[in-house]
Amino acid sequence: MATRPSSSAASEAALRARTRWQRIARQNQVALTGVLVGLVLAIGLGTQRAPGWFPVTACLVVVVLAALLLRYQAVLVVGIVAAGMTWLLWWGGSTDVTQGDLLAVTLAAAASAWFALGRQGPPLRGATGGLMIVDLRDRLAAHGRIPALPDGWRVESVVRSAHADAFSGDFVVSSTHRDGPELEIVVVDVSGKGQEAGVRSLQLSGAFGGLLGAMPREQFLPAANDYLLDQVWDEGFASAVHMSLDQGTGEYWVASAGHPPPVHLHAGSGAIEVLDTIGSPALGVVDALACRGVTGRIEPGDILMLYTDGLVDAPGLDLEQATDRLLGVAEAVLSTRRGGADAVLDALRSDEGDDRALVLVRRE
Repeated sequence: MATRPSSSAASEAALRARTRWQRIARQNQVALTGVLVGLVLAIGLGTQRAPGWFPVTACLVVVVLAALLLRYQAVLVVGIVAAGMTWLLWWGGSTDVTQGDLLAVTLAAAASAWFALGRQGPPLRGATGGLMIVDLRDRLAAHGRIPALPDGWRVESVVRSAHADAFSGDFVVSSTHRDGPELEIVVVDVSGKGQEAGVRSLQLSGAFGGLLGAMPREQFLPAANDYLLDQVWDEGFASAVHMSLDQGTGEYWVASAGHPPPVHLHAGSGAIEVLDTIGSPALGVVDALACRGVTGRIEPGDILMLYTDGLVDAPGLDLEQATDRLLGVAEAVLSTRRGGADAVLDALRSDEGDDRALVLVRRE
């Protein structure tokens, strides 16, 4: 069996170590900002008492570290403290601070702030930005298309964005196995709303689409969690529900991570079953994600419903009341075959300020 070159392995290890340190820094911004500001003040004190050991230009190292590890606002704080302290030493008549030192520290603080601001990603504006938004939206929709299914199966998928924005933080990814009758569907709710959440959704949908079907079903959510942890995002978490269905027998397996539980509507008995998949935190929160799968069987006439929390976030209702409301609508619309996914969303009249996604897996 071929082995990966050692240089490639070393590069991968270095990349994983770097992203891990970036993740730790992202999760401890206040503490890290305090440490770097303390270093700047310590350098200032050292410049006064032992300039040979503590030149004021040592602040440049701290400013660079801030630009690499902190968000824009924190970088700005460190830069202002470094430049302000240097100017105070110079105005105070310190002979160990030259005009060149003053210029170097001030420019470094400004450059670090500019770098951190650019890293946040400027908004898309103008005609070119509009075309990019349309293209990204279409790509995200393409990732969520349900593949062709055998006779007897039908899947409906509807995603609506908050305030009818071009982007949604909710998305759907699906895959069928070439060597078997298995269908896999993942419904994801990315933190945040609008364009930023939509861009993160596009990246995650592409990555999750590559993972889906490439590994045993039990490994998908942990692998998705690892991928999300490696991203350096201010809002770096997402909830997800993953379903694997044998289209030959109707047997399914479903697991979730910080996501509302799926609902199984039984045509034979008329029962509405809420699947107990709650227990795992959202993706991108803990290093080792453990998910517990639930199994069942979709009989002819049954419907399995996967959805995001936008359907159960209703003003004036707690979670239990909102879930009961969803189940009532599902029974009135789906069990009586009066409509499908769009009809459920229309009947709910859920909060337009939140993204919503609904997938119905129906066996005819």
